[in-house]
Amino acid sequence: MTPGSSGLLDRHIAFLEALRGAGLPVSLAEDLDAIAALTALDWSERAVVRDAYAATLLKRQVQRPTFEALFDLYFPRLVGAGATPPDEEGSADESGGARDNAQALASFREDLVEALSDDDEQRLQRLAAEMVGRFGAMPGRGPGLSSWSAYTALQRVSPQQLVDRIVAALLAEGRTEEEAQRTSGRRIGAFTRRVEDDARRRIAEEKGPDHVANVALKPSIDRLDFTSARKADLEEMRREIYPLARRLATRLTQEHHARRRGPLDFRRTVRASMSTGGVPLVTHHRPKRPHRTELVVLCDVSGSVANFAQFTLLLVFALQDQFQKVRAFTFIDHVHEVTHHFRPGADVADVMADLAASTSHAALWGRTNYGRALAKFEESHPDALGPKSSLLILGDARSNYSDLNADVLQRLADSTRHAWWLNPEARRHWGTGDSAAPTYGEIVPMVECRNLTQLGEFVHDLAI
Repeated sequence: MTPGSSGLLDRHIAFLEALRGAGLPVSLAEDLDAIAALTALDWSERAVVRDAYAATLLKRQVQRPTFEALFDLYFPRLVGAGATPPDEEGSADESGGARDNAQALASFREDLVEALSDDDEQRLQRLAAEMVGRFGAMPGRGPGLSSWSAYTALQRVSPQQLVDRIVAALLAEGRTEEEAQRTSGRRIGAFTRRVEDDARRRIAEEKGPDHVANVALKPSIDRLDFTSARKADLEEMRREIYPLARRLATRLTQEHHARRRGPLDFRRTVRASMSTGGVPLVTHHRPKRPHRTELVVLCDVSGSVANFAQFTLLLVFALQDQFQKVRAFTFIDHVHEVTHHFRPGADVADVMADLAASTSHAALWGRTNYGRALAKFEESHPDALGPKSSLLILGDARSNYSDLNADVLQRLADSTRHAWWLNPEARRHWGTGDSAAPTYGEIVPMVECRNLTQLGEFVHDLAI
């Protein structure tokens, strides 16, 4: 408990505020539900308390990792050295750091290989705490600096170098080479996260959980920036695309049904009211002509923007039924049509591999050039846009100080029913350096779109 805290209620309130700060929508009603559930439970079981919070506060499975990380900060499973007995900790201090030498490191790595091979959860938890205590301590740092570092501990122990030994142990159990490689990588990744969690826990004990929640925890996957996502985050985002598409499709279908009624049919309404003495208890409407957008997507696939473009393409094509027709084009400085890669029912991994292969030769001149790409699109695909189509451009509008061909973009926008531009860069960076966002934004409405939540909301508005 942090100094000055008045008890469990303060910790509960701080925990909920941290969840809201991380982007999880926790309402007052859910806050009260959590309190009601917790008053009926035995607080001696930490897992029961955690599950009660999760059941009353979470709405989606994708929010679970962020919830787990914050719960571990505000209701830690360990305190201090955790699994290390007090007498052992004291002897280590008296030995002047002898617990971190070549012999200690070799012995620890042997224990780690054995625990990872056996997938012993309790032992791995103890080893993660021990690893941070032994190899992640950074004493003597200045004010405001953390005295614990997961990075230092991981660099010292280097769990990734143990893969071959773990694979050998798994092969001895009768597993195939591919299965052993995949399992060892998954276990080492899970152990790495345990080490990171324990370092955060220790820092939270020193500086308070609020500090760690504000500076050290990334947001939930649906609010994580496309441009700052790591490889593991990208894989999780891909898994989230189709559930997001299903939710959007259901929501769009309901709203289309709600808007199905057209203008009032005055004659039918008056005629029907004759049976009720002229009182129009029931109104009749003319049928509304259905409208679905013909969508043309033009994507910058250079550098970090490629992740954003690919996720947008996947979401749009997962919602093909919501549009009358979809065509997609990618560019760096030359344009390629990639519509054929998005086959109905195609596997996400296959689509991404095909798309990567199709764009590998897109940079004819070696760097992004929006002006040239727009001119090539107008020249090579004059039939792509029409009065029934909508144009969606994806990119950060950074064109390496080249000719922007703003007049070309104006002609493209004028030839369509609607035009939008999604930019994955923070709005505060628009117009800095080689960014042409202000120029292009005067022609086509430009929207900041940095994560799955913003992307889903935009596509919903686009399809309505």
